[in-house]
Amino acid sequence: MTSRTSRRLSRSPGMLVLYVLLAALGLLYVLPFVVQLVTSLKTDPDAAAHPLSLLPDPFSLDSYRRLFGIGDAGESVPFPRWLANSVLVTLFVTGGRVFFDSLAGYALARLDFRGRAVLFNGLLTVMSVPGVVLLIPKFLVLNQLGIFDTYAGMIIPLLVDAAGVFIMRQFFLSVPKEVEEAARIDGAGIFRTFWSVVLPMARPALITLTILSFQGSWNEFTHFLVATQSPQYETLTTGLAHFVSGSLSAGTQYPLKLTAALLATVPVAVLFFVFQRHFVRGANAGAVKQ
Repeated sequence: MTSRTSRRLSRSPGMLVLYVLLAALGLLYVLPFVVQLVTSLKTDPDAAAHPLSLLPDPFSLDSYRRLFGIGDAGESVPFPRWLANSVLVTLFVTGGRVFFDSLAGYALARLDFRGRAVLFNGLLTVMSVPGVVLLIPKFLVLNQLGIFDTYAGMIIPLLVDAAGVFIMRQFFLSVPKEVEEAARIDGAGIFRTFWSVVLPMARPALITLTILSFQGSWNEFTHFLVATQSPQYETLTTGLAHFVSGSLSAGTQYPLKLTAALLATVPVAVLFFVFQRHFVRGANAGAVKQ
């Protein structure tokens, strides 16, 4: 007992130092978000004079009023239009990815057809290709199809995601085949088995896919950059990029820019924290040993 106690005491200073380092790293990581929040409540002169101050002096909501065009706070920014476009595209893309990725994942996991292995290997290959390599071909295809600078061009190419198909395939491989065989004995076809029996069992994977699809489409930038050129199709990411570059206004306007960036991150952060437990379960469920 004495030796064990001495070992614990000898380890405690090291553990204390480790906890202090972890706490310092955590605070260092959170600090930019705190500065962003505080700066959104400052005036332009205060933000320029004291950019890292954690106390706004004076306290101001002018940046929020300008973003939403409330009152007489000066020249407004088309933030509501950016927000509406982001919400529209994200809802369609998220719904499409959950549906089509689930169908494709189930087909690759359960349907025995010629070329299935080739398709799966092609899927893995697509996942390894950097998205920036496809920007110019993507623009040419959208232009050739006549859907460049339209909502269709923004949404359709994002409706299926290789990573989502992989996640769903891995989960469906973990579902016992006896469940599907019992459904087929009862007269259910392939799609009915998938829709009514297997898909309800895939709730953890579906939640994971929903979170990743929402986050990916909400934060998408490069695709919208090559798929649109009109201001009416700007999303939060492209609109904020133009705003930060100074193409929409003059001056630093740190409070306004950081307020827009802060509001753009809120939906994704809320979604992740609400479904964090399900996200972890879905990720574990997808880790099936082949």
